[in-house]
Amino acid sequence: MQQPSISPYDGLSPEDRKKWIIIYPAYVNSKKTIQEGRRIAKSKAADNPTCSEMRDVCTSQSLQVDVEMDRHYPREMMKDSSHTGRIRVQLFKVDGSPFNDKFSTRKELMLFIGEMVPKLKSRQSKSAAGDGGGQSAGGGGSSSKKKKGKKK
Repeated sequence: MQQPSISPYDGLSPEDRKKWIIIYPAYVNSKKTIQEGRRIAKSKAADNPTCSEMRDVCTSQSLQVDVEMDRHYPREMMKDSSHTGRIRVQLFKVDGSPFNDKFSTRKELMLFIGEMVPKLKSRQSKSAAGDGGGQSAGGGGSSSKKKKGKKK
């Protein structure tokens, strides 16, 4: 019972896809430490990127991307669905030349993903909704001050 692949790059042989680079969301997650798998500077990383967001950034640069949602990063302690998945990106052609001249190394691609994920439209709408949630959290802080007063 093999699940049919929904990848747009089914015409490529599996051997060709194995040569593509793999990027896990943990590599560009500013919430992770170096020991937890972050591979770029925290200031250049994104907050909790998802595979679909990373795919959108890569496809906007006309890179070939394949998302593998059934995989998870080995260092990841949480095995829930929000932390699963990875992307495979064709960074080089068969002859070894870069597929896109902007990205000659995987680190350049990771830095670009970390820079562009926060600028996605889906992230912009989440941040606007998050600002309203910050005000309600402030109300919760005043109740904790009351508790401190009771302890005296």
